[in-house]
Amino acid sequence: MAESNCSHVSEFSLTGFTENPLTQVILSLIFLVTILGNLGMIALIKASPQLHSPMYYFLGNLAFVDLCSSTVITPRMLVDFISEKKGITYAGCVAQVFIFDLFGMTECFLLAMMAYDRYVAICHPLVYPLVMSPKCCLQLVMGSYLVGLTNGIGQTISMSKLSFCGSSVINLFFCDISPLISLSTSDNTLSHVILRTSASLFGVSSSLVVLLSYVAIISTILSIKSAEGKHKAFSTCASHLTTVSVFYGASFFMYLKPSSDSLRKGDKWATVFYAVVTPMLNPLIYSLRNNEVKESL
Repeated sequence: MAESNCSHVSEFSLTGFTENPLTQVILSLIFLVTILGNLGMIALIKASPQLHSPMYYFLGNLAFVDLCSSTVITPRMLVDFISEKKGITYAGCVAQVFIFDLFGMTECFLLAMMAYDRYVAICHPLVYPLVMSPKCCLQLVMGSYLVGLTNGIGQTISMSKLSFCGSSVINLFFCDISPLISLSTSDNTLSHVILRTSASLFGVSSSLVVLLSYVAIISTILSIKSAEGKHKAFSTCASHLTTVSVFYGASFFMYLKPSSDSLRKGDKWATVFYAVVTPMLNPLIYSLRNNEVKESL
């Protein structure tokens, strides 16, 4: 009975990330670059006819997802820099968990779809217009959002089953399902199962699509006789491969590492890299490494 009486928490306290003024300024600038970079990428793709292709259709959606995920997390963190009380309501915490997990998993599958797009373009160029038709691209993008929605709903249900009878202090700068599970005083077995199943089923399956696609791509590139042909084929994949490495590396560290009751400082930095820095890097990587984007600019 006591457990049920304390299951409804009206507010959580966030420990924040840093009190260092220089780091706070840097993170504020990163958020500004993230907003401008992703908005600019979306506008550039819309405005440039030469970017109206499946690859940039996926990239435009990736920029939109990064824009949404960063605006869910970073503004709250920036407000806490100048606020003495770093609190967030239970409803706000639920909203953060839902939206962040929705767009996080959507990004996983968008990156997988972009890898598949490069696979078809390089390994099967003759059937590329047929396979990657506008209808197929729309279905792949909608499927990515649907998987993300499923993940967001699953993690939100998981959070709703948790009771918080002791401390309501989240040792992080936003509400994430993993520290909430550790903070709960109720039986969190089901929540752990949902988290691990979601990370393993969705995350690993999407990463396998990326891995298998690039194994076939590299094999095809190595079979090209001319050095110029190899360079041209690899240059079309370099930006995406860099983005994939950054995103999956950070996300796997976050959600597949052994669980613990407290976050170390290194874990917080990994979270900042995953939730704040990565959305900024994606438009920069494609702007600096992609010739078509640079020409459009």
